[in-house]
Amino acid sequence: MRALLVLLLSAGLIAASSQAPPPRMLEVYAVDVEGGKATLFVAPSGESMLVDTGNAGEAAPRDAERILAAIKDAGLRHIDRLITTHWHRDHFGAMAIVASRIPIREFIDHGANTQPDAIADHFLEKTYPRLYARAVRRIARAGDRIPVSGLDVRVVASAGETIKTPLAGAGAPNPQCVGVTRPDADPGENARSIGLSVAYGRFHLVDLADLSTDKEFDLMCPNNPLGRADVFMVSHHGQLRSNDRVLAHAIESRVAIMNDGPDKGGLPEVMNVILTAPGLENLWQLHFSLLSGQEYTVPGLFIANGVDTAPTVMPLAPAPASATGKSLSAGPVHNGAAYWIKVSARPDGSFAVTNARNGFTKIYQARTN
Repeated sequence: MRALLVLLLSAGLIAASSQAPPPRMLEVYAVDVEGGKATLFVAPSGESMLVDTGNAGEAAPRDAERILAAIKDAGLRHIDRLITTHWHRDHFGAMAIVASRIPIREFIDHGANTQPDAIADHFLEKTYPRLYARAVRRIARAGDRIPVSGLDVRVVASAGETIKTPLAGAGAPNPQCVGVTRPDADPGENARSIGLSVAYGRFHLVDLADLSTDKEFDLMCPNNPLGRADVFMVSHHGQLRSNDRVLAHAIESRVAIMNDGPDKGGLPEVMNVILTAPGLENLWQLHFSLLSGQEYTVPGLFIANGVDTAPTVMPLAPAPASATGKSLSAGPVHNGAAYWIKVSARPDGSFAVTNARNGFTKIYQARTN
């Protein structure tokens, strides 16, 4: 009897061990850096990719702590690759602090700064070489593949160039381009942004940083080289001169995530484009935006952060904004506790999005077509 029990127990253990464990997920943290950008990708393999490092100046220590909190939550002891999409202060600002606190193995950027700025130029001349001296620096070109085990990461735009060969399964004519004239060229750094396509099996995320509308046109017209996306990281913090319909409507994303600030981005014109995009199920925001007004504010379940002193009433009309998409007056402050929005994706194309502020999670089943 004892032998029989041992035999049955052994058989049960063998059967249990033969069952394939559920696949690990791709985790994406959209970190709140107050209308800047910092997005952490953690592949199922454990490899990591950090895209941008928030604001410079007095805000840098705050943003670095928020980025490091996401890194700690992910259980990382180093960053495999840091991609700086372009040389604007709200995208590279906290890099030196982050790099002093956790090892970074590879630094990736588009090359020289073409929009002169004293702080950016000083950083590139004095600080940046010191940071990558003990690591590897690489210049990203449109069409490059960034090696991250288990993921397909493609550079679809960089240094003003866009891919000419479509991604697998993409390349169909883009109907959003019909009758559209190419916008005037943006001479600044936004047009040189590194744009990424990140795929994990059937899951597809598009993140184009602050890519300007003229480069969106070059990328997406007359054909769509990106195909459909499950998640669109809304460009340029939800500001003007990005997020044209030729892109935002063509990729038919199910979820859009906007890294806006309370008084930066979320402009009504951009919100209208995002919210009317074919196939969109939800827009998630890192901040509520005073510039949206009630007309274009999504339910609070989908908004991760507010301000330190919240207004008792939000007006129906949006607050006045400048042409750059920022408040004309001094905006509200948010230096207190901050929360990220997290995407957890499976290779079958299903994924979940979680608001860290309230724990609200919505599950999106894989597309059937």
